[in-house]
Amino acid sequence: MAHQSNHFNNHLRKYRRIMGYSQKDVADMLGFTGTSKISRWEKGERMPSVKNLLKLSVIYATLPNDLYYDLWQDVKKNIRKKESSK
Repeated sequence: MAHQSNHFNNHLRKYRRIMGYSQKDVADMLGFTGTSKISRWEKGERMPSVKNLLKLSVIYATLPNDLYYDLWQDVKKNIRKKESSK
């Protein structure tokens, strides 16, 4: 499941590290004064807005669905299930 106990599984930390960025680097690129949002996103405590998710995908040179792969898979599965029940 993509989220359990109100945590959202993601690959934000993985892609940030692949790109060689610190949380401070990413916060600066997004125009934040601190790293608390980045930390909460990476821990799965919160999710970025759609706009910030798109920005992260550009920063990390990957697709948004790669950053939240489990959630994307759940959404896809649920939609396919609803499509097939028509």
